[in-house]
Amino acid sequence: MSDSSGPIFVSHAGRDGQWAEWVAWHLQENGYEVELDIWHWRPGEDFVKKMSEALEKASAVVALFSPQYFGPGRYTEEEWTAAVAGRDRFIPLVVEPLEAGQLPAILRPRIRRELHDLDEADALKALLDAVRGPLPRTTPPAFPGTKSARTSARPGLRPRFPSTTQDPDVWDVRQRRNPHFTGRDEIIEKVRTGLLGERRAAVRVLHGPGGVGKTQVALEYAHRFAGQYDLVWWVDAEQGEQVPARYAELAARVDVAKPEAGAEINARYAMEYLRTHERWLIVLDNAEDPKQLRSWLPEGAGHVLITARDPAWSRVVPGLALEVFSRVESLAYLERQLPTLSGGTADALADALGDLPLALAQAAGALDEGTPPDHYLQLLRTNTAQLLADGEVYDYPVSVAATVTIAADRLDADHPEAAAVLRLAAFLGPEPIPTTWLVKAREALTSVPGDPNDFRWPRNALQPLARLGLAVVGPDVFQVHRLTQAVVRHRAGGQAVGPVQDDVAGLFAAVDPGDPELPKNWPGWSFFIPHLTTALDTLVGRPELRPTLRKAAEYLARSAQSEAALGLSENLYETWTTSLGEDHPDTLHAAQLVGLALNDLSAFEECLPLATDLLERRRRVLGEDHPDTLSAAHDLALAYGQLDRGSEAYALLADIMPRREAALGEDHLDALRSVAAFGFTLMQMDRLDEAHSTLMYVLERFHRTSNSAHPNALDTSRVLGFTLYAMHRLDEAHAVLTNVLAQCQQVLGNKHTHTLQSAESLGRTLIALGRNSEAEQLLRTTKSRAREAYGVNNRLHIEITRTLAEALAAQGKTYDAQQLRASLKRKSLTKNRPR
Repeated sequence: MSDSSGPIFVSHAGRDGQWAEWVAWHLQENGYEVELDIWHWRPGEDFVKKMSEALEKASAVVALFSPQYFGPGRYTEEEWTAAVAGRDRFIPLVVEPLEAGQLPAILRPRIRRELHDLDEADALKALLDAVRGPLPRTTPPAFPGTKSARTSARPGLRPRFPSTTQDPDVWDVRQRRNPHFTGRDEIIEKVRTGLLGERRAAVRVLHGPGGVGKTQVALEYAHRFAGQYDLVWWVDAEQGEQVPARYAELAARVDVAKPEAGAEINARYAMEYLRTHERWLIVLDNAEDPKQLRSWLPEGAGHVLITARDPAWSRVVPGLALEVFSRVESLAYLERQLPTLSGGTADALADALGDLPLALAQAAGALDEGTPPDHYLQLLRTNTAQLLADGEVYDYPVSVAATVTIAADRLDADHPEAAAVLRLAAFLGPEPIPTTWLVKAREALTSVPGDPNDFRWPRNALQPLARLGLAVVGPDVFQVHRLTQAVVRHRAGGQAVGPVQDDVAGLFAAVDPGDPELPKNWPGWSFFIPHLTTALDTLVGRPELRPTLRKAAEYLARSAQSEAALGLSENLYETWTTSLGEDHPDTLHAAQLVGLALNDLSAFEECLPLATDLLERRRRVLGEDHPDTLSAAHDLALAYGQLDRGSEAYALLADIMPRREAALGEDHLDALRSVAAFGFTLMQMDRLDEAHSTLMYVLERFHRTSNSAHPNALDTSRVLGFTLYAMHRLDEAHAVLTNVLAQCQQVLGNKHTHTLQSAESLGRTLIALGRNSEAEQLLRTTKSRAREAYGVNNRLHIEITRTLAEALAAQGKTYDAQQLRASLKRKSLTKNRPR
């Protein structure tokens, strides 16, 4: 087998990085050009793009097989599939025994070389034989010292053979390897890549809040790569003044200490020893103050790994933020610890614990000792803080509750403003909180001590939270983990809760995301809603927040979050009916919001009696011509129209249109809505010419008032396009619907009701134009989005499915069309409220 001019791409799973380095090194030493992600790809680059480019230009792929290589969900599955397809030079090397059935069928015919049971000399021979093939080389290898971008990118020290059992000459890691360690391969690979990418004094810091497993990752790294170092030294750096003592112990261990010198002097001797030696790893665990410890970062041809809560370390040395487990990692950990736990229960447990590694370890211990999983989940809902304080966690020094309590006690003593903000955040949701909220609401936060006009606010409150690992703080948002919140709420207790809840109400009163009808305000509402719903029980009875709560429900409805809109609206309606009475204006507003949500959920039969009752009550309480009464009449007309009672809808809209214009002005949005609904009703009644002129008229008014991109204007344009379709003016319909679909996607997103309806209408028009393949492609995408947004039993999803079946049948795809239509026969239109 002859060599090619392209590089050899070394493909490996993250855990097999040592094997990858060893293979790549020896291939380069023998004249081959090599591409290895750890050496040649910079942090932050697009991994998928880099891998695709590497596979495209590679003359051969050396794949390092191991159980991790074929693990579920790993990127290497796509990598080896692409590498094998149409490629002669795919060279599998087994670096760890594979379990039965792990090898995919596409790879089973390939001849493999086993390296894992060989000594280094035999493994090197097997590697080179596999790459060279049975024929002798016909060209001399390139001189190993040739300077090139690729050669210079590799680390300066030769990687040791991964199968070696040789331990470092100096080893002092005062924790045993965690046998339950799971996941984190990506972050460990980033650590290794970063450390290898620097010639001297390579330093990386893992920072993150308490309980995410920073120490466990550092411990796993130290054990996993121990064979690559001559010296590994662990320093407990939480107490900064004790760090020199550990370096002094190192000096004694490597025989450079002077008995008559003190700890500080001997520590400097250890630093000098490290400066003049190589292949060492220093771990500074739980390092607190970057300013205090910066002078204790050694120089030399070695590596330093730091773990810290304080993200300020990233200003001193390159940092990697460690977050909670991904859900895949959480489930893998629980499966490993509790093999009999069902997948659904494991997922519910991971969700309730917010994927926090320490909490998962604590829960696994409790379940393993006999606590039924369902009972544990119930206790998490009712006795969260007490549960998190109970039991020992062998992989971690303290429990979740103790971790939070120790940090919160320090906060209370040293940073009262930060402690008050933490208590405030504990009564909000676990989602990100915009820092601008603290600025807007500062004067309303009466439980927060200090000067409300302090120019350092809110930085002076947020920095201590980040430094002690109680929150993740960014430039725009900060976030407190749900379990930290639970412990802090439990600590607050008693008399402290009242003032904090007053501040929560003050915060929501001060922060107004704006008109909920306008899509430009929806991002602000998306931050607002999770926190509002978390605190809803304490807010729903506060009169000053009723307008905000109504606007929140309207936002959910207008942004097509219909289930959430119904849940919030019903809560408000039931609560205010009891506390305010059924005829109170706020109660009636809540009833109208319930009807709006039911209409969006296609629950028209349920919506009709509610709309009828609302109109009667408003007529009685407010009078015939009150704007709220006219709004209720408009909603009743919409319900009539959806139930094919067009004549009743027509009569009601014809009555209220001029009255709304007189009461509000002809260009008011509510007046325009009634005119647009009248045009829709005319279209339903097959009075197409009248519908067309009415819709054109109202769209011109939307445009005149700079509301042409308003959601109601976009939906009116869709109805106009459908009217043109019904009039057989297909080219015009196609132009209108193409334009409105693009606008809906831009303004409202791909899964909004108006967007999906526009796409369905455009699909119908394409079929009528004979452009069936285009229609099929559009409708398949639209059907998938409707299913994700609303489920398979929603009226809109069913309509899209029917139209897709028409597109298939028009192309002669009879079987596929029949299958779709058969699936519809097993469904019925949603008549009852979907829950």
